[in-house]
Amino acid sequence: MDPATILGLVIAFAAVIGAMTLEGTHLTSILLPGPMLLVFVGTIGAGLAGGMLKDAIHSFKQLPRALTSKAPLQGATIPTIVGLADRARREGLLALEDETRDLEDEFLKGGLIAAIDGTDPEDLRTLLEDRIETKRSQDKVASGFFNALGGYAPTIGIIGTVVSLVHVLENLTEPGSLGPLIAAAFVATLWGILSANMIWLPLGSRLKRLSDLECAQMEVTLEGLLALQSGANPRMVNDRLRSLVPASEIVEAAA
Repeated sequence: MDPATILGLVIAFAAVIGAMTLEGTHLTSILLPGPMLLVFVGTIGAGLAGGMLKDAIHSFKQLPRALTSKAPLQGATIPTIVGLADRARREGLLALEDETRDLEDEFLKGGLIAAIDGTDPEDLRTLLEDRIETKRSQDKVASGFFNALGGYAPTIGIIGTVVSLVHVLENLTEPGSLGPLIAAAFVATLWGILSANMIWLPLGSRLKRLSDLECAQMEVTLEGLLALQSGANPRMVNDRLRSLVPASEIVEAAA
């Protein structure tokens, strides 16, 4: 689990609470049900209106992944591929058929099965590239949805403030109540800006980053499978794949 998102959200909200405390403002001043309902429900409603219901459902299903997923290493599959290449060079591709049952990486497993079945190298590349592109497009739906919510939220907050100010203007005959009413009116704007920049946009960025890392790992795996299929020397396969990723992303094979 990579705690960056949860840790970041905690720090961001702690900064807001800390600033309010230093200013002498009580937290209950901004925990007003009306503005919060309008901003959060209104923002999600606008997001639904701007897309498809299935996109929204898919996006919210990605929330656990955004909050708790461990960032994959681009070179995580290199030791496995090099080991497979070594065996394939000694015993042939068909000898790897039993290895497929133990592979947890579905992309690697599917590509290896296709290679064992004798798929033409160009067709194999096209097949795997299409799978990567499909994943990238699907991931873009979730990150795009949360980024869209981040765009709607501040404007929804302003709408809430305008609605509250209308109520303020209706009470101009009671000067003593104007201060609290005006303060409450701006809470909607606060929640709009806060939710956009501390919830929705970070979630969208996190999902995009995870997708980029996962697709990068798949691209390394693709090159490894093609090298393995061609019967390349395992040492050359190792050097080739290592050259595709940063040193910090390389996983050493177990002794």
